[in-house]
Amino acid sequence: MKLTATFRIALRALMRNKMRSILTMLGIIIGVLAVIAMIGIGNGAKSQVEAQVATLGKNMVLVFSGSSTSSGVKGGYGAAGTMKVEDSVAILREVPGVTMVSPEVRTYTQVAAGNQNWYTQVLGESADYFEMRQWVFTGGSSFSEQDIRSANKVGVIGKTTAQQIFGDEDPVGQIIRVRNVPFKITGVLKSKGFSLGGMDQDDVFVVPYTTAMKRLTGATVLRGINVQAADDDVMARVSEGISSLLRQRHNIRTGHDDDFTVRSQQDLAEMFTAQSKTMMYLLVAIAIVSLLVGGIGIMNIMLVSVTERTREIGIRMAVGAHGRDIMLQFLIEAVTLSSIGGFIGIVLGFGAAETISYFAHWPTMVPPIYVIVSFLFSAAVGVFFGLYPAKKAAALDPIDALRYE
Repeated sequence: MKLTATFRIALRALMRNKMRSILTMLGIIIGVLAVIAMIGIGNGAKSQVEAQVATLGKNMVLVFSGSSTSSGVKGGYGAAGTMKVEDSVAILREVPGVTMVSPEVRTYTQVAAGNQNWYTQVLGESADYFEMRQWVFTGGSSFSEQDIRSANKVGVIGKTTAQQIFGDEDPVGQIIRVRNVPFKITGVLKSKGFSLGGMDQDDVFVVPYTTAMKRLTGATVLRGINVQAADDDVMARVSEGISSLLRQRHNIRTGHDDDFTVRSQQDLAEMFTAQSKTMMYLLVAIAIVSLLVGGIGIMNIMLVSVTERTREIGIRMAVGAHGRDIMLQFLIEAVTLSSIGGFIGIVLGFGAAETISYFAHWPTMVPPIYVIVSFLFSAAVGVFFGLYPAKKAAALDPIDALRYE
């Protein structure tokens, strides 16, 4: 029998029991829907993390002071104050592959101008900080090396802080008070959005690190050091070199814990995506189980169909149909059920991913290869679970089939 004729007979058989066919496809639909939706959301979340990591700059390695413990109370990274300006100088001078460094001092305080005030983050950095982080200026410019050497009262303001204090007015050249110390604004930064930790990167006022230490915090130690490597290939070696140098400078003996932490951009990306990857794999595993359950449903319905159509099978064999024709017919029915279910699941999966993206403000990304694999997998489920009922139908004895009531 021709394949097209077999295909038409299979479709007619499925159309005779529309509701049963739809219910049989439901497991496949739900499984493929879940796979597409979870892959879309998972890849979108990964791309978002990568985009946020990219806002840190290019080839960045972050060095934090260690944590502190006092009276049972533990502080986070930077609380112990184990880093010094001399450490940053040594890193730039002695670690191969390092192109720029920026010692970092951080504090949170009230800033004010005129009758407006705002609680914001104040960073003490070097003049290279903005180039390292690839931070563009929308107005004005950075402070200079001379400002750092002289601990001048100048600073660069972030977009959020500028809007809160100055509104639509141009902040460049204006005076802002930080802990009652007047600072002249030399530049305004372009918006970078939120960081990996969910903090607004634009809610910031950046001043020379020497100024922050002498005029604002009185600190003699750093919270950390921002380091830029020459390229991606040397980042691992730079991280190792920094760790080795700081252990030597801080007299840390073998077997003792570091009093600092070194993190590259890749480390941060992997750390923030690990949890989302685990959740995505779990949900995809549940979706695959749903596909298998759908496949079992297809097998069950096909077995029922074989029993219901035993006499029909006997008549077809009596008029010349071969066993392979009967097997092919039932196999086509099973594959058609799973393939249509897979197609519907793909469409609904894209819809679910876009809906979640719209309401949760997450990006979605489904590579075409996953769509193709999902469809082929759903078709393979039909072949696998439809093969046994198809063989059973083909093995029927024509005489016994014709006698079946």
